[in-house]
Amino acid sequence: MPHAWHLKSRPSGLPTADNFEHKEITLPELADGMVHVRNRWLSVDPYMRGRMNDVKSYVPPFQVGEPLEGGAIGEVVESRSPDFQPGDTVMHMMGWRDEAVLPAQALNKLPTIPGVEPQAFLGNLGLTGGTAYWGLLDAAKAKAGDIVFVSAAAGAVGSAVVQIAKAKGMTVIGSAGGADKVAFVKSLGADECIDYKAGVPLVKALSEVAPKGIDVYFDNVGGEHLDAALALGRKDARFAICGMIDGYNSGAPTSLRYLMRVIAMRMSLKGFIYTDYLPRNGEFYAEMGPWVASGAVKGRDTVVEGLDKTPEAFLGLFTGANTGKMLVKL
Repeated sequence: MPHAWHLKSRPSGLPTADNFEHKEITLPELADGMVHVRNRWLSVDPYMRGRMNDVKSYVPPFQVGEPLEGGAIGEVVESRSPDFQPGDTVMHMMGWRDEAVLPAQALNKLPTIPGVEPQAFLGNLGLTGGTAYWGLLDAAKAKAGDIVFVSAAAGAVGSAVVQIAKAKGMTVIGSAGGADKVAFVKSLGADECIDYKAGVPLVKALSEVAPKGIDVYFDNVGGEHLDAALALGRKDARFAICGMIDGYNSGAPTSLRYLMRVIAMRMSLKGFIYTDYLPRNGEFYAEMGPWVASGAVKGRDTVVEGLDKTPEAFLGLFTGANTGKMLVKL
């Protein structure tokens, strides 16, 4: 029997294992236009935490008692659609489970790119890489010569931002937690990387590695990282606000203690969502595909094995357990 993880209860603060329940599921009948998929890889991402709250947002909240959802790569087992054949490798959003039956229009057949593994379409060629690409180049309008500050630079999105920025001729300053992650960020080409766990206030640490200030901030964290970026932003600095993982499990707001500098420095802060750019994904694949295939943009995955470990992998996102993309391998 197929199984799926369900939302057992809505978390208050940091989720725990008690908020999840692993149960058998019954697959719907394979009607015309439907496809049966066996999942091979699952993605867990910080945005899923917001969907566990019963609040209106850019995606509907998860429902208590229902299976959770997320990005997945799988193999077609059986198809009642002319667009898919058994053995096709596909991407879809019915993760947190080992099997799914879904409409053909909810699937994307993965292209074959020499040297690129299927799971890359959950990372640098998927939501995380696309988020990095569009956030940096469109939302923040980053360009060659800019000084770019990236928080959570050892994470899935942040590590892609570092490499895209370097490929486009920018100076890159990352922030990561711990010596190993700092070394990883520097191995990706970052010019500097702050260890935010070193005990130095972030404003001071950033001012030391960016004495001339920053032109672009790619925010994955919020909190003190956003404060430091506001303190060091130069005239016409642009901020791409991707995520604020510091606040996902806390009701405490970001202080914004340096927000008044936005006026004098004419800064702009822009929130964005990856799905805003889906109609332009051809542009993303055209540039990112060759970078990934050639190794110019590298990915590092933190892989947890087994459907039973999916909540553990998800919770690890909030304790720094991952370097690069967090994946579950089935």
